[in-house]
Parts: sequence; C-alpha cells; structure tokens
Amino acid sequence: MQEMLSKMRLGTIIFIHDLIMVALAWLGAYWLRFNLSLPPELETQTSLRWLPLVLVVQGVFFHRLGLYRGIWRFASVPDLVRIAKSSCFGIATIAIVLFSVNRLHGVPRSVIPLYAVLLLFLLSTPRLIYRVWKDRGAPLSAGRRALIVGAGKAGEMLVRDLLRASGAKFAPVALVDDDPKKKGSEIHGVRVRGRCEQIPRLVEKLAIETILIAVPSATDKEMRRIVEICEGAGVPFLTLPSMQEMLSGQMSGHLREVSIEDLLGRAPIKLDRKGIQAHLGGKRVLVTGGGGSIGSELCKQIAQFSVAELIVFERCEFNLYQVERALRRSFPGLRLSAILGDVTDEPDVRRVISQYRPEIIFHAAAYKHVPLLEYQVRQAVVNNVLGTFTVAEAAVAAGVDEFVLISTDKAVSPENVMGATKRAAEVLVQSMNGVAGTRFINVRFGNVLDSAGSVVPLFREQIKAGGPITVTHPDITRYFMTIPEACQLIMQAATVGKGGEVFVLDMGDPVKISYLAEQMIRLSGKRPGQDIKIEYIGLRPGEKLREELFNDHERPTPTEHSKLLLAHPRNVDHRMVRKAVNELAEACRSFDEAAILHKLKLLVPEYVQRSADEYGTKDRSAVQRLLVL
Repeated sequence: MQEMLSKMRLGTIIFIHDLIMVALAWLGAYWLRFNLSLPPELETQTSLRWLPLVLVVQGVFFHRLGLYRGIWRFASVPDLVRIAKSSCFGIATIAIVLFSVNRLHGVPRSVIPLYAVLLLFLLSTPRLIYRVWKDRGAPLSAGRRALIVGAGKAGEMLVRDLLRASGAKFAPVALVDDDPKKKGSEIHGVRVRGRCEQIPRLVEKLAIETILIAVPSATDKEMRRIVEICEGAGVPFLTLPSMQEMLSGQMSGHLREVSIEDLLGRAPIKLDRKGIQAHLGGKRVLVTGGGGSIGSELCKQIAQFSVAELIVFERCEFNLYQVERALRRSFPGLRLSAILGDVTDEPDVRRVISQYRPEIIFHAAAYKHVPLLEYQVRQAVVNNVLGTFTVAEAAVAAGVDEFVLISTDKAVSPENVMGATKRAAEVLVQSMNGVAGTRFINVRFGNVLDSAGSVVPLFREQIKAGGPITVTHPDITRYFMTIPEACQLIMQAATVGKGGEVFVLDMGDPVKISYLAEQMIRLSGKRPGQDIKIEYIGLRPGEKLREELFNDHERPTPTEHSKLLLAHPRNVDHRMVRKAVNELAEACRSFDEAAILHKLKLLVPEYVQRSADEYGTKDRSAVQRLLVL
C-alpha cells in the first residue's frame, strides 16, 4: 500500500511538472514572438485567458497517450515518441479550438509553432538529464572490472543495468563480439574491442577480473566455444541463462555460473501449446513411474495444461511423497491422486485404471541401469516387458483413449538386456495398436541430464570427493537432452500421434563423455588431470561405445514438428507377440534365465548379446558401483 501511495505521489509531482512546462512553453512562445520583450497588453491578456484551456487540453492528451507509463530513470526513444504524440495532438486541438472561437484573434500565427518547439524541449530535456545523471551516478570503479561477451540486445541491456545500478558488483570495461561490423562501436560508452578470440589478450591488457557472457541465444556449440576461450583467459566467468529470464528483470540479478546444461542444452523448443492444451486439457491423465526423474517432470509439465485429474502411479513411497508435495505446492488447484503401486501387480493395475478411468496413460515406469540389469535378466523382463504388457492390457480393457510408451535409444540394435527389454516393450506396444480402440504410441530418446542414475550427478559426486572421475572409454559418446525438453516433446508426440508411430526425439549431436568430464571439472574451478584425474576403466557389461536413434532399416522421416522424427520399424503380428510375451511370463515364473534370454531374442531378433570378455572392464566390483551413463 505504501509503495502504491508513493507511486501516486510521484506521478502527481511529474504531472504538475509537465503542466508547469506547458505554461512556460505557452508564455515563452509569446515572449520569443516579440523578440524577448513583453508582449503588448492585448496579446498578454489573450495568452493568460487561453492558458487554462491549453493546460486542460495538454493534460488530457498526456494521460490518454500514456506519457506517465515510462519511468524517468529509464527514459528512452518510446518516451520521446509519446511526448511528441501528446504534444502534437494537444497543439492541433488547441489551434482548432482557438480558430473556431475567435479566428485566433490576439494569437499571433507564429506562437503555435514556437509553442510546439518549446513544449517538446521542456518536456524531454529534464527526463534525459535525469536519465544521464542516474546512469552515470555510480563510479566505474565501484565493481570488479568486467569484460562482456556479446554486443547484441542482451549485452546492451547488461551494460545499461550495470552502469545505472547503485553498488553494482561489476563495472563494464569492454565488450567483444564476433560481428566484425561492431568492432570499434560503443554501447553506453563501453567500446567493442574485437572478437571472442581476443578475450585472453584483452583480459591481460585491460586487467579484467570477470567475464560476463551475454549471449542467451547461443547454440550449444557456440557456448562451448565461448567457454573454452574464457577458460583460457584464467579469470572467473558468469553467464545470462536465457532470453526469458533476461527480460524478466535486471540483467545483473540473473548472472550465474555456467552449468553443464549450458554447454549441452540447445535452442528452446517451440511447442504447439494450443494443440497440447486441446489434447490434454480437461482429460484424466495417468503417469506410471511418476516419481522418477522423467516421470515427475512429466507430471509437472502435464499439470500446466488444465487436466481434469492427474493420477501419479509410483512404486517408491519416498518418490511418490516428493512428487505429490511438489505438485500440490506448485498447482494448488490441481485434482491429484497419488497411488502407491507396482506396474507388475496386475490386479492392482486393473483396479486403479478401472477406478480412475484415465483417458491418457504415459508409461514411464522402467528399470534403466544397464550394467546392473545384465545380471538381473528376470527382473528386467518382469518390469520392462511384462509390466508394460500389464498396463497396456488394462488400458485396453478400460477403454483408455491413448497409451504412450517412453522408450530409449538403447532399444536400437540392443547389445544389453535393458535395451532388449525396452525394444520388446516397443514391439509389444506397436503390435497392440489397432487391436482395440486404444491408440498406442512409442517415444524414443537418449540420455537426459541430471536424471537419477545419469552420469552428471555421478561426476558431481566424484568431483566433490576429490576424484578421480571414472569414464569407461576415451571414445564413448552419448546423446543428451534436458529433462524438461524431453518431457515437452513427449507431450508433443502424444498430441500429434495417431497411433502405431515410433517417434524419435531430435537429440542433436552426440557428446563425448570424456569431454563432459573435463568440462565439469573446469566448471568446478579445477584442472582436469591435475586437480581431478580422469580414470578410464573400460566398457561395462552391456555398454556400447556409441548409441543410435534408428536402426538401419527404420528410415527416419521428419514430422510437422522439427524436433520430432518418425522411425519405421519392422511390422509385427500381435498374435505372435502375445504368444512370445506369454512364453516369457512362463519362463519368468519358473526362474529359467536361459529360457528368458531365448524368448527375449525371439521377440527381439536384433538383440546381440556380447560376452563379458568383450568389455575390457578392469574392476567389476568398481563398475557395479557406478551409475549408468
């Protein structure tokens, strides 16, 4: 309330100031007209007689055209445009009224243009003087000497914010930009000194203490290049995270350390939010594995689209508690049901789906630990294959409209049990499409950053412990995507899918895990190989050097969404798949691991099991302590 009253008082003072300027401009026009002398008595009386009209007309136009939306401290071209518009409309109205009343009797013709010039000058000059005073009020030496990377809109806003902020942590000394046309130009008095390659030289020459990266539109490749150059300069560096955050407030308030997500993340996804809203809005949606890394983020994304009810199905009590608490805090109006259950418990799955009647099911529940599952074949099949079959069958029985399976790139030409079971789940879901009214859709993608069991939290833990970081092979690569990005594209695929498709998310270029390890060490302020060692331990059981997103025969094709591709896997017969799944279930009941592997290979003929000797693992006990990449 006090802030509101303060703004009202300030607005009143500014309004009174502008009216005083109007009066000065009106009377000053007469004074100039008569060569800086007092006008004759008739003109003096006329000027004073019409002054109230001039004040009222100009005051009305000042308010109507938004002259008080701008803040003097940030006065800029739009404010000058508003001043010009309100002045011109007011002057035109005054002239028309005076001409209509007395044909401008007692008002010299030159008074009108003189009044216009004076009014524009008297209204704009105080604002610009105040702006310059505020912008230059803080001495340049107040903060750490900073070099800003990027002379675009973000760089300009950052420089402006740092110059006008009282007690700013950083003082902009110079800018760099790869656009050769900008070299030598100035932004608020700060010169563009050259290209990014010159950063190390400029840091030494100008005694730079901090580098500020203001390129929120940079791609992952561009960001990696900039960071590598900054690392060579030997001083700390910070970044602006995103264009959305940049425009939401002060630039300096959003500066933060560069994260591994900045180096591996890519351009923001342009979602068809209206299409997703139309698809999910007002629907009852069930997410299995809703307490996991992907499942919990998927729940948060789905909750934004006004679903009628969100049912979270999760076997881990603590994970379910965590996601329920987060959803209730962030979406207090959401109708939410948190169900503790296991996808392999057929009676309970059927009961839950029958009771809550979901219209869309996202099946995220799965085991994903590659080396561990190599020695847990039965459990992998029971959870990833039979669990998928149980939920899919219950969905068909309950008349669910849509079933979306969340798959993995490890299902492509699988060489491990985990990948084979996920490919078997893909085959199963693909075969069930068209059998009943339920639409079945597969969504396949690679690794997600910071998911439970991913390499990023493992490396953070190892760096915190002082190393070494354990990498399986110098040449191993993986596709990476952020969890929010993956979940957004899952919803997009569900929206555009008609049934029977295998959607593959555009994962960009694969990244070397050794590069990832080195960058995480550098971003922690340490030196790879010196402060933190990298130890290569050999491929783990079931692990491939390079993952793929498509089989050779799948013929990827683009879709209407640039980040979604379609795979065209081999056709499958539902009766044969169902028979194979039943035989798998029987082998699991008898704990016959050899039979389980045999039946799994029949269902997934592309599965090629490698022998333990092929991996070259140095220490199996150490490997089993590692989390999956």
